[in-house]
Formats: sequence, structure tokens, C-alpha cells
Amino acid sequence: MPIQPTQPARSSTRNATHQLTAVVLVAMLWHPAGASTEDPTTSMFSFSGFGTLGVVHSSEDDADFTSSRLKPNGAGYTRAWSPAVDSTAGAQVTANFTPQLSAVLQIIAEQNYDNTYIPHVEWANIKYQFTPEVSVRVGRIVLPVFLVSDSRMVGYANPWVRPPVEVYDFVPVSDSDGADASYRINVGDFVNTVMGTYGRNSSRAPEGGNVIGRREWVVSDTVEYGAVTIHLAYEETHLTIDSLNALFAAFRQYGAQGNALADRYDVDDKPFRFIGLGGMYDPGAWFVTGEWGATQFHSVVGDGTAWYVSGGYRLAKFTPYLSYAQVKADSNTFDPGLTVSALPPSLAAPAVGLNTELNSILGSIAVQKTISVGARWDFLKNVDLKLQYDRTRLGAGSPGTLINLQPDFRPGVGVNLFSIAIDFVL
Repeated sequence: MPIQPTQPARSSTRNATHQLTAVVLVAMLWHPAGASTEDPTTSMFSFSGFGTLGVVHSSEDDADFTSSRLKPNGAGYTRAWSPAVDSTAGAQVTANFTPQLSAVLQIIAEQNYDNTYIPHVEWANIKYQFTPEVSVRVGRIVLPVFLVSDSRMVGYANPWVRPPVEVYDFVPVSDSDGADASYRINVGDFVNTVMGTYGRNSSRAPEGGNVIGRREWVVSDTVEYGAVTIHLAYEETHLTIDSLNALFAAFRQYGAQGNALADRYDVDDKPFRFIGLGGMYDPGAWFVTGEWGATQFHSVVGDGTAWYVSGGYRLAKFTPYLSYAQVKADSNTFDPGLTVSALPPSLAAPAVGLNTELNSILGSIAVQKTISVGARWDFLKNVDLKLQYDRTRLGAGSPGTLINLQPDFRPGVGVNLFSIAIDFVL
């Protein structure tokens, strides 16, 4: 079950989302004549819920730690102890009209881009199972880019307080409005599932403006063999961050040099590519898991590579675990920008401002390393308590994944995080 504080960015997308949700609701409420589940005594509808109540403390009081770059604030500068980082609540209804036809609607409440907690539609799709191996879904669908994409929002399903942000913040937009197809094949004890997804998505950014992905497609392959799971995914989308349009329009006013810089760094329908590989071995008494991901995005947002490895041991109701994660930049974090010395004084001062803003964005590309130590206690049925300590070392000159940087913030420092969370499923 995915996570994403998404609010449609434009009226056309907003209307499409409302129409999509309405179609799913109508499908759920309308039971065609002759359609039934295999067991007539079984209810066509099933309901479930999940949530996390958590607080996070950060030792860095001149910046905020968040679980997603699409959240406006978090722990540190805004609040010493923040409940906004991890706290969520979700509800889901599934309708099985026939053995082949089903629909799902999932609603999530969490911190949105504007610091509200208005629930939003996370999933809304209709599925048709053509054969036991082949299915198609239409509607709002989770993007299968990560090992735990389906459950990244459900804290109870994961060993940690949150999936490592170094990797999972590479693709903070976790759903798509479109269609997907799945083909599953069993070969002996091997189960291989190939999925293809095509659609678009649109979100609001905390700093203002829209983040829009068009012509988005993902291909993923998941192999399961006993306690082993291996996941490979490739995503490509044409991404626009329209809050940056004014910056690069200003650069273009400086002729050929400004046009060259704008062409290199603007984020207007630019191809964004992500490739990810993950694996898990979980025989029951213990587990080890890890993921690697890389982005290619020839823009001011830059390219990066990240990975993590994590393991834990289950001792009755207790599961201590240890993780290490790292993210690094694979593109420029500084550019000399416009040649100010060749400009008249009336143009030089604005050019200096443009160069400063450009390098401020380039310098915000995340570089950091994190060691995490935690423990999970399943103290009630379907309820757990987690404690986690993270020690993050920011890269030289980098704010890492921190946001809301204040004038006294010093890049490259160490940050301590303390997290407490209670997860539940219903």
C-alpha cells in the first residue's frame, strides 16, 4: 500500500481524479445481475484499516527532517518532537463482484504539502483477472518501483519505523493514474511476476507549484523462491516542476549563455529515469534485505545513487534490527553560471542573484550516510511498538535530505534522530 500526499495540481487532473473515484464507487455499489462471488454466503465487500502514531526528535534545530520531500516540515526546526513525519491513517474497501472482477478504494490521511491532514484517494482502481496468471487494472495504481512499494505506507508491514529515505525519497510520487497489466508464471518453486504500468501523476510541492509526470511507464519483475524475493524495476517519465519556470525564463533573457544554462538545468517535460534492484531473504527467525537505486535526470534536480542494507533477528515478540543507508550525487553540485564580468552593471547584479539561486538548488542535492538501530515489539495482536535511533552524517556542503534550512544551518554535520511509533492494522 503506497504512500503519497498527493493533491491534483490542475483542474483537469482534479476532475479526472474525482471522475475516477466516482467510477470505482459506482462499480462497488452496483452489483450486476448474475454477478456473485463463488460462495454466495460471503460478503462481496471487505474492509481494512491501518495506521501509525509516531513522533520524531532531531538534534538539528536549524533544519527539518521529513520522511518525504513533498512534506512541508518535520522534526528539528519546526518542532523538537514532530508527529507529522510518520503519523498516518488509512482505510480500504475491496469489492469482489465476480471471481474475475474486483475494485479497490483506499483513503489516506497524513501530512499534506500545505500542512493539512485532509484525506486523499491513494488507490481507486478496477481489476479484471483474465486468467489465474494475467490481470489488468485501470485507475489509480501504486507504482511498483520499490521492493515494498505496496506496503511502504503500512508501518506494521515493515520492520523499521519508515523505509530508508535515502532510497525511497528518489521517487516520492508513489502512484499513477492509468493502467497496468500483470503476468505471473510458476515454474516449479519459482514464482515470477512481470508488471507494466502506464499513466501520469500530479502533485503539489510544499514550496509552491506543481510536480507533474507525463507519459509515465514502469516495467518491473519480481521473483519469489521460498524465503527469497528479488525485485527489479525501471521507470521513465517526463517530469515538470513548474515552480522553477520563472528562474530559467530569467536565465534565457541573457542570450546564448543563458539559454544554454536553461536548456541544461530546466525541469520542463524533462525525461526522469529510475532503475532499482532489491532483495530480501526472510526464513522466519531472521531477515536480511537491501535495495539499490539510481536516477538519471539531466536537470537542476540532478542525478543520484543510493542503497541500503538491513537485517534483524526475531526473538519471540521482539525484533532488534540494524540498517545502513547511503545516497550520493552523480551530477554537478556547483556551476559558475552566467559570466558576470562581461555584463554591464545593470545586468550584472541580477545575474549574480540568478547564479546564487541556481547553485542553492544544485547544492541541495542529497549526500548522506545513515546508521540505524531499532527494535520492534509486537505487544498486542496486530499492534507493534517501534523505537529507532538514526545517526546521519551529511556530505560535505550538502544538507542531505533535510529541508527548511535556516541561516545558521551548517552542511556536512552529524544529525541524531530518535523515533517512536505505534503501528496497527484492522
